[in-house]
Amino acid sequence: MPKPIEFKVFSDEIPEPIRADGAGATDPGPRDIVRALENPDLLVPPTTDAGTVPNLKFSFSDTHMTLKPGGWSRQISNRELPVATTLAGVNMRLTPGGVREMHWHKEVEWGFVTVGKARITAVDQNGKNFIADVGMGGLWYFPPGIPHSIQGLEDGCEFLLVFDAGDFSDLDTFTISDWFAHTPKDVLSANFGVPLSAFECIPKKEKYIYQGKIPDPIESVVISDSFGTRNFTHDLLGQEPIKSPGGSVRIVDSTNFTVSKEISAALVEILPGGMRELHWHPNNDEWQYVLSGQGRLTAYAADATARTFDVRAGDVGYVPFCYGHYVQNTGDETLWYLEVFKAPKYADISLTQWMAMTPKQIVSSNLNVGSELMNALRKKKWSVVRFPGYTYKDFKQ
Repeated sequence: MPKPIEFKVFSDEIPEPIRADGAGATDPGPRDIVRALENPDLLVPPTTDAGTVPNLKFSFSDTHMTLKPGGWSRQISNRELPVATTLAGVNMRLTPGGVREMHWHKEVEWGFVTVGKARITAVDQNGKNFIADVGMGGLWYFPPGIPHSIQGLEDGCEFLLVFDAGDFSDLDTFTISDWFAHTPKDVLSANFGVPLSAFECIPKKEKYIYQGKIPDPIESVVISDSFGTRNFTHDLLGQEPIKSPGGSVRIVDSTNFTVSKEISAALVEILPGGMRELHWHPNNDEWQYVLSGQGRLTAYAADATARTFDVRAGDVGYVPFCYGHYVQNTGDETLWYLEVFKAPKYADISLTQWMAMTPKQIVSSNLNVGSELMNALRKKKWSVVRFPGYTYKDFKQ
């Protein structure tokens, strides 16, 4: 894949803000060379960037870590990324046996496992319970108010949590230990019908995350009851991908994961030399999480404004409602990322498909283009394309 032609490095280690056409000047410092190397499209923006666009990227590596016996957590909300008004994210790690304690939220929780395997439990308002072990590439969805827990299995686990409120904080949830600590013991005694002595050792404050024992095999802990069970999980990575020349996409929403009433998502794979096609979303903002690789995101914000950001594993990107955008793989390994939306169904508009389904005369006169482009327009969406585009003819659908 060709490198961005406008980025010029004047030494092996120190990039300078000078474009190939001579625009710019050296930066004597003080400066952060590592940041400059990580963000070449901020240091030397493409000439197509223009105007003022809010910051659309924040890295989990720049967040505050909450460390507990049994694991850690960190979060990105609109406090860290002000443009992110619809969704917030939490990255959490649990040790083997580590527990995210029994709790519930006012918000939806959408979880995706990136490392290891987690055991989740939940009970709904009708007493239907659910216990499942969720491995890498699997996800869960808990509606608001549904109590649940998460625990690391033999090798522990790491996962992403997404909540349907930009100002969400994982440190502001309803937890069972906190409730017990703030309820008089005589009330607890009356509620459970046991002596006060049964509560002598209850936690004095919220546990949040704690170290527990590795749980027994799931078959031995299943709770039989007369209320039935309810499924809260989905194997996203195990889904059949929708393939296109530059990679693939797997889409999950309320149509194939019926419990997920408020969140839709896509797991996107962009091969080296590939690009998520020019598109936009007609239903809500896009919240991104980069799982591996590196790329560049350009967002077109109308009124002659556009901005390019460099993204890599661990970054959260955010594209406001209806912004036109693409994501290009700029590395030599596969770029994987999640697109998450506060919407019951996934929807995107392909620029190519729109043009192909519009009378040629309108498109041609609007853009001052001829038959070379007009004859290449495809009616079928290709979510991930190759770069450069003239290699499309090699793709067999």
